Amino acid sequence: PPPVTATALSCRRYVAGGQCKSTAKLEGKVVIITGANTGIGKETAKDLARRGKSQAFLHQHNVCARVIVACRDIAKAEAAASEIRAETGNQQIIVKKLDLADTKSIREFAEKFLAEEKELHILINNAGVMLCPYSKTADGFEMHLGVNHLGHFLLTFLLLERLKQSAPARIVNVSSLAHHGGRIRFHDLQGEKSYNRGLAYCHSKLANVLFTRELARRLQGNLMHADLFWPTFFFIGTKVTANALHPGSVHSELVRHSSVMTWLWKIFSFFLKTPWEGAQTSIYCAVAEELDSVTGQYFSDCQPAYVSPRGRDDDTAKKLWSVSCELLGIQWD
Repeated sequence: PPPVTATALSCRRYVAGGQCKSTAKLEGKVVIITGANTGIGKETAKDLARRGKSQAFLHQHNVCARVIVACRDIAKAEAAASEIRAETGNQQIIVKKLDLADTKSIREFAEKFLAEEKELHILINNAGVMLCPYSKTADGFEMHLGVNHLGHFLLTFLLLERLKQSAPARIVNVSSLAHHGGRIRFHDLQGEKSYNRGLAYCHSKLANVLFTRELARRLQGNLMHADLFWPTFFFIGTKVTANALHPGSVHSELVRHSSVMTWLWKIFSFFLKTPWEGAQTSIYCAVAEELDSVTGQYFSDCQPAYVSPRGRDDDTAKKLWSVSCELLGIQWD
């Protein structure tokens, strides 16, 4: 091809990033994905739904993963679920109402799930908000902190025993490279003294990284190995892993609250990942066999990635855990 075309193709391949190569099957597994009605959540659900027997066998016996699509907008979730069923042949795509901006909704979702499902093997905390004008959740939490961190913190707490009972199991937290720009401002967690919606998003993504770090430590109980990027824990107690990830800059609806970002996303779409490309690291963390006993890691493009110094601060992670429990009115030891 002409030089310009070759350069463009090379650039596009670089933007696309890593792909999950695992062919792991998920027959009989139960998966929850929050925010799976659009973007990378929907693509993740579609991939995991396919990981069963052959398509013909699926239609006859439905031996595949049971994928719970947990979303706020039921109409959009049902449309996405119908599309996934049609494309994958997996009829076990279940839509459940979950509003992460309302702890009552989170508790109702967990209560119904625990009553209906006896197992849970993969929990993907994918849903999120970005660049919201200042607003609060139903419980009075700043929206980014409330949805991106506290909502998933509470959901994980409520479902953790079922994950332990179903072990080996995995918790996958979708964070972001934006965590590098975040800090946990304990003196103003709700952004009432000063607020910048870009920084609020960064703060919440740092909270995801710190939550993953502390959760992995608590689940495994002992640091066995440390590398340059992130401490890696190996099984000692539970066989539940927790890993975080950066999906990449993805062309999705996440920037809908900013007209400027929406405009820029359209102009520079060539340099953004598609939702399918952005879902690859979530899928990798959920199914890759080589991660069976790896926890407390942070990934990007299906490989370990560098974590900011603030994201490796154990004291901040422990304090955030304690403050989160206090805000949510729970005891999680």
